[in-house]
Amino acid sequence: MPGLGTIMSCVCIVVGSIMGVVLKRGLPQKWQETMMNGIALCIVIIGIQMAMKTNNIIITICSLVIGAIVGENIDIELRMHRLGQWVGDKVAKGDASVAGKIAEGFVNASILFCTGAMAIVGSIQDGILADHTTLFAKGTLDGIISLILAANLGVGVLFSAVSVGIYQGSITALAGVVEPYVTPQILAEVTASGGVMIMAIGTNMLNVTKIRIANLLPGMIPAAILAMYF
Repeated sequence: MPGLGTIMSCVCIVVGSIMGVVLKRGLPQKWQETMMNGIALCIVIIGIQMAMKTNNIIITICSLVIGAIVGENIDIELRMHRLGQWVGDKVAKGDASVAGKIAEGFVNASILFCTGAMAIVGSIQDGILADHTTLFAKGTLDGIISLILAANLGVGVLFSAVSVGIYQGSITALAGVVEPYVTPQILAEVTASGGVMIMAIGTNMLNVTKIRIANLLPGMIPAAILAMYF
């Protein structure tokens, strides 16, 4: 059944997040802080590995510059945080600090789970061949990561399942249209641009930077376009 892979991914994120929130309640604060730093360092490493897949660093640079111009113009970061804050307000019932944490978890997890080759390739396979193997593997990884993230960032991570459902579901629905254009070169450059953003998630979590990562997301489109010609 087309779409089953995306459903599985969303379920894994929800289950992992719930387990993480439950686990968080039994951990001392200093344990949570150290775990958070360790997770952030791992996210930086994941981002570096993805960024190294580029075959042309100029494409990565240009795509991020173009993405930043477009993203800052429409301010995706602000819109995602407003959405996360709205959800947080409903869940936290007026507690601003908790609502802010929920928004942070939602934004970071959404970018982390939606950026990468597995989401694109797996969704296309799901739509065209009804082959769920890649998305099942991604769902398992997402579930583990969501457990760890939710143990530190809270229930906001759970709501990233909605972002994943919309993103992967859209690619699956349009798989027949998208598939001919998804070459190894395009995948490499889109993955590399996404990797830089994932590195930024890690450095933000470490409080080393305050990068508006969501405003870089449009850069994945020029990365794909430039990869066709260079």
